[in-house]
Amino acid sequence: MRRNTLTGELVAEFLGALVLIALGEGVVASVAAGGNSDFLMITFAWGFAVTMGVYVAGGLSGAHLNPAVTIALAARGDLPWRKVAPYIGAQVAGAFCGAGIALLDYYKLIDKHASDLVAAGKFPDFQSAKNSLDGIFFTHPKIDLVSGFIDQLIGTALLLLLIRAVTDTRNSSPLSNLGPVVVGLIVVVIGMSFGTMAGYAINPARDFGPRLLTAAFGWGSVPFTEDGGYWWVPIVAPIIGGLIGIYAYDFGIRRFLIEKGEQRVPGEVVEAETVRQKLAS
Repeated sequence: MRRNTLTGELVAEFLGALVLIALGEGVVASVAAGGNSDFLMITFAWGFAVTMGVYVAGGLSGAHLNPAVTIALAARGDLPWRKVAPYIGAQVAGAFCGAGIALLDYYKLIDKHASDLVAAGKFPDFQSAKNSLDGIFFTHPKIDLVSGFIDQLIGTALLLLLIRAVTDTRNSSPLSNLGPVVVGLIVVVIGMSFGTMAGYAINPARDFGPRLLTAAFGWGSVPFTEDGGYWWVPIVAPIIGGLIGIYAYDFGIRRFLIEKGEQRVPGEVVEAETVRQKLAS
């Protein structure tokens, strides 16, 4: 009897996203509520969090961990469309639970910091002070909606272009065990280059799952009403950007490459090919 491979893939996407968000938002909570470090620490921590999430899920699902990645791969034929909705559901659920882990661990420190802000006269009441800390869990733009949309589109287009470049069997792809590290470094450099404007969500699940979590546990409707209703931008813009990025690579680079399969060192395993075989099963 054939095993239900989709179940395993969904569990992998769920746990990979959970690890990614728990680690990433854990460091943001440490910085925002504990005052331990700065933006550089957050940027590297998110990159390492992505690496760990990819290591968790890579062998089963290819470690998309991001609806923009899932939709882009489906659009180019690397993933059956019937798997798209279940994958996205698993990613959002994992992000929700990962944010829940960070909140469970840090909620007392968050509440204490909110109380300290009120005592310092920076906010008139506890709830408004606590609302100001919701950026621990999801992104806030420092700009208008249109500029935020463009920012997210650019960041995610670069993300997919670079991921496609380092997982292409025809290009200079890294060895199997180094793939997740390189993907993490991609997130680091995007964060450093494009993280200031809108927080570089570049992942609808990373932003939407934690928004749902905070709306359910202490922040009410604020995550979906503040910033001029910005919440939809980190969902729509990354999906469009991901499609632009993956097709930019395919039409700009891949079609000019010559198959290098015969030139590879014996024993070298290319992660992308393994992932493609698993997705096709």
